[in-house]
Amino acid sequence: MRTYDLSPLFRSSVGFDRMTRVLESALKVDDSALSYPPYNIEKLSDDAYRITMAVAGFGAEDLEITSQENLLVITGKTKNDAENGQYLYRGIAGRAFERRFQLADHIKVTGANLANGLLNVELVREIPEAMKPRTIKIASAAPSQVLEHKQSDQQQAA
Repeated sequence: MRTYDLSPLFRSSVGFDRMTRVLESALKVDDSALSYPPYNIEKLSDDAYRITMAVAGFGAEDLEITSQENLLVITGKTKNDAENGQYLYRGIAGRAFERRFQLADHIKVTGANLANGLLNVELVREIPEAMKPRTIKIASAAPSQVLEHKQSDQQQAA
């Protein structure tokens, strides 16, 4: 496994310690944990995203979506299938899962729906008005005032 030393980046930056935790957790993830359930992350526009997760065999009552600050957790727990009969072969995985997604700042979950075995979670970036770029008007002295000041300065010097 490779390790990366990010300390040179932090010599001249402040407040990026959360990024190091995200990078470290990404490097420590077990690959087998990433295979179930399969999912897609789509970018719909500059500020809209969709996570689509294949959750065949799960109903809306079996799924839970929790959004915390910078973290989205999708959990699936199925009921006991003992009453449904005996399987000769079970190819559709129905095991419990927990999938965590790290969200960037200002990403909000706007909704979720379950259709045809696919769970769609809609996300949008909502930047607060105070953090949006704004244009600052530059004030300047009127040309006539500048000339008056120069003329009065010249008269005093004479």
